[in-house]
Amino acid sequence: MNTQSLRSIFTDKVLAELFPAQRTNDFFEALFGDATEGAYDIKLSFQGYNEGASALQFNLDLIERPGCCLVCSLTYGLPEVFSRHPVINIKGLVNDIQEKLGGQAVCTVWKLGHTVQQGKSLHSIPLTITVHPV
Repeated sequence: MNTQSLRSIFTDKVLAELFPAQRTNDFFEALFGDATEGAYDIKLSFQGYNEGASALQFNLDLIERPGCCLVCSLTYGLPEVFSRHPVINIKGLVNDIQEKLGGQAVCTVWKLGHTVQQGKSLHSIPLTITVHPV
C-alpha cells in the first residue's frame, strides 16, 4: 500500500459515498432540531498513507456555509463530539473505509485528532486509522 495507489481508491466520488453531504444536515437536525442552524458542511478528504505508522490519514473538513461564521462555531470541541455521535458514526465510517480497501488491509484502531484551523472558512479534524496489511 502506498499513497498513490490509495488515491485511486479514495477518489472524490468514493469519499462522498463514504461520508455523504446529507450527513451534515442529519447531524445538525439531531443537534439543533434544524439543519439550517449549522455553520458548516462536513466533507471527508483523503490525506495519504503514513507507511512508518501503517496509518491512513483522512480529514473531516468543516467548510463554512455562506453567511455563517465557522470561527464562531466552537469547532475545537468537535473531535470528542464526533467520536461518539451516532449520526457522524466514525466507527461505521472506518468499517466502510476498510471495505473499500478490498481485503488489502484491516483497520485496527482509529483516532480523531485536534481541530486544525486551515483558514477562516476551513477547519479540519484529522482522522488517523491504523491498518494491518492482510
